[in-house]
Amino acid sequence: MYQIKHKRALNSSVTEMEISAPLVAAKAKPGQFIILRVDEEGERIPLTVAGTNPEEGTVKIIFQIVGATTMALNAKQEGDFIQDFTGPLGTATAIEGKKKVCVIGGGVGCAIAMPVAKAFHDQGTEVTSIIGFRNKDILILEDEFRSFSDKLIVTTDDGSYGFHGNVTVPLKEMLDNGEQFDEILTIGPLIMMKFVVATARPYNIPVTVSMNPIMIDGTGMCGGCRLTLNQDGKRVTKFACVDGPDFNGYEVDFDEAMSRNRMYTDFEIIKRDETCNLLKKEAN
Repeated sequence: MYQIKHKRALNSSVTEMEISAPLVAAKAKPGQFIILRVDEEGERIPLTVAGTNPEEGTVKIIFQIVGATTMALNAKQEGDFIQDFTGPLGTATAIEGKKKVCVIGGGVGCAIAMPVAKAFHDQGTEVTSIIGFRNKDILILEDEFRSFSDKLIVTTDDGSYGFHGNVTVPLKEMLDNGEQFDEILTIGPLIMMKFVVATARPYNIPVTVSMNPIMIDGTGMCGGCRLTLNQDGKRVTKFACVDGPDFNGYEVDFDEAMSRNRMYTDFEIIKRDETCNLLKKEAN
């Protein structure tokens, strides 16, 4: 079992934990993920590695409390244990050879974008970061991004903080003004990534997207995380857990991916309500 060493709330619905997992901490790289179970009867969920401390033997995860498993995980406290913590899984983000990049994170996707921005920064790449949120109240990781970025733009949909608008607005302004990047890497809601790709397309700048579809085993066996890519006029099936999670944004069928991600919405609501009621009973 794996002990929770540190826990803090980043906002009302997003939590950061550091988990004691020395073998994972020694191997994990930016862009990779782990799969955990809270207890013996729990479901398997993938969470991106948000940072590692090999000396301490800990792995940082950041998650949004949206369903039954993340609700149960958030009920755990420092010193408690979780059942399983498997990884690192997936392919690490390719950062070599890039001199100037734009890293774009949306909402809790910033937890995935942050270690990637840091990795680029640490190798001497010039990093422009754009992070977007619905409003100021759910802003996370601003200080971390500022320390890893040569330029940071914070956006809010309602204008309550930073730039008023979504992440594509400052991106388009920069591109219209002649800004050049070796790559744009975007991580966040599927609809956001779809429009980042659409914004960058006229400028022929490579766009990498980090996909987080429904996933069960993390080894390519279940097929739940399959994506459709359009490559050379052909529709090709790939698996995010082993072929990704990073993909060429111009190839991803985002409409299909969004449709698949909504398949279990009703079931997730039922399980979340059941878990909520169970946690209330345990608290009493």
